[in-house]
Amino acid sequence: MEYAGSEPLMPTAVKILIAGGFGVGKTTMVGSVSEVPPLETEERMTQASEGIDDLAGVEDKITTTVAMDFGRITIAPELVLYLFGTPGQSRFWFMWDDLAVGALGAVVLADTRRLEACFASVDFFERCQLPFAIGVNCFGGRRDCTPEEVRTALDLEPSTPVVMCDVRKRESSKEVLLALLESAKAQAAARAAQRSF
Repeated sequence: MEYAGSEPLMPTAVKILIAGGFGVGKTTMVGSVSEVPPLETEERMTQASEGIDDLAGVEDKITTTVAMDFGRITIAPELVLYLFGTPGQSRFWFMWDDLAVGALGAVVLADTRRLEACFASVDFFERCQLPFAIGVNCFGGRRDCTPEEVRTALDLEPSTPVVMCDVRKRESSKEVLLALLESAKAQAAARAAQRSF
């Protein structure tokens, strides 16, 4: 910890959301990158969710997040990220407004086998005007399309980062978070420049 005079400099705490559709790897990302044991609210799926949760493309999934995931990662001595993984099913979307309060930005995880699963997250963050980055989770090393193809399919602004990743790997997950931070910083600088005119 650095000191200015006799007072320690406290790190800046930043809230980041990890969002996306059902089964895209949100819990896995929080768990892979967190420097503390992550808080997970995974519960076993039961027959009660049949016909409600769409398992197309994730038929082998047996657990689901029912509230949120939480983890922490120190990016630099002066910067700590607090990660909040959102639930992906539409029945839990009512929680997104509360989770977004005070967030600097979000990572939207996408699975190219079912890109439509992240449409709701992209729409939500665009409406909130909250900076976000797309993390294309390459399941099993699959790279079915390029970042530009994902950008076109999701109709994203050129400034929105699209990063190919494997959320099981800490360094890969960190790359997505760093891309989000750089984008959020650039957007804040652009807004400040507009206000100064």
